Amino acid sequence: AIDEYKPLDATTNPSLILAAAQMPAYQELVDDAVAYGKKLGGSEEEQIKNACDKLFVLFGAEILKRIPGRVSTEVDARLSFDKEGMIQRARRLIDLYKEAGIGKDRILIKLSSTWEGIQAGKVLEAEYGIHCNMTLLFSFAQAVACAEAGVTLISPFVGRILDWYVANGDKKTYEPSEDPGVKSVTKIYNYYKKFGYKTIVMGASFRNTGEIKALTGCDYLTISPKLLAELSKEYVKLTPTLSIKEAQACQLEKIHLDEKAFRWHHNEDQMAVEKLSDGIRKFAADAIKLERMLK
Repeated sequence: AIDEYKPLDATTNPSLILAAAQMPAYQELVDDAVAYGKKLGGSEEEQIKNACDKLFVLFGAEILKRIPGRVSTEVDARLSFDKEGMIQRARRLIDLYKEAGIGKDRILIKLSSTWEGIQAGKVLEAEYGIHCNMTLLFSFAQAVACAEAGVTLISPFVGRILDWYVANGDKKTYEPSEDPGVKSVTKIYNYYKKFGYKTIVMGASFRNTGEIKALTGCDYLTISPKLLAELSKEYVKLTPTLSIKEAQACQLEKIHLDEKAFRWHHNEDQMAVEKLSDGIRKFAADAIKLERMLK
C-alpha cells in the first residue's frame, strides 16, 4: 500500500503491528525479533519485552525504506499513566533505531495523550530532542496541554469521535461539516494557528472520505489505504476548508492548563474520557496478544 500511494509519512500502532505480524510475508521480521530477545537474555518477561520493542523497530525500519519522511512508533499503552516509564521506553526505541542506522529525526514516538503522556512528551522533546506524536487525542483540553508541552505533532481522532456520538445519541448520520470529529479537529487547528503554536495537527482515524475532504488544509492527515483508494478514484477540485488566515480571525480565547485544570476540563468531556480509556485498553489488549504470539 505504501508503494502504491507514496505517502510522505507512515504510522504504526499495536493493533496494526499485531495484524501484520500474523501475515506470512512478515514472518522473517518476527523471527528476527524473537532471536534478538533471546540473544539479550534475562527473564522470559524481559526477553518478550525486548523482542516486542525490536519488532516495532523492524517494522518501522522497513517502512522507512519506502517513505521520504518519518515513521511513528508507539510506546506500550500499558505505560499510559507512567511518565518515567514512557520516557525510558521511548529512549529505548530510539536507541534500537540508532542500532539499525536510523536517526531520531526520522522517528516520531507515539504516546497516549494522558496528562502523564503529555508530560513525558515535554521531557523527551526538550531534554532528548526526541520528536513525539501524541495519539488517542479526543478533547480540546488534551490538545491545549500538548501545545503547551511543545510536542512535535498531535493526532486528534476524527472517526472514533463520530463513533461515540452515533452510539450515544439519537442522530445516526452527519454531514461532513457537522461531523463532531471534524468539528473537534477544526477547533484544535484554529486554536493552534491563532496562537502560533508550532505543533503539527495531523487529523487521524477517518471513517469516510467526507471527513477527510472536510479537513482539507489541515497540516497533515493520516489516511488508511482503503480510504486512499476511494479518494484516488475521485476527480474533484478541493478547496481548503482550514486556513491559517481564517484561524487567526476566529473567536477563541487562549487558555493555560496546569494538571488540575487539565484533569477537570478533560473530565467534563464524557466522549473524550470514554474514548481515551477505551483506546488505551484496546491497544494494551493487542500488546498482550502480540506478546503471547512472540512467547
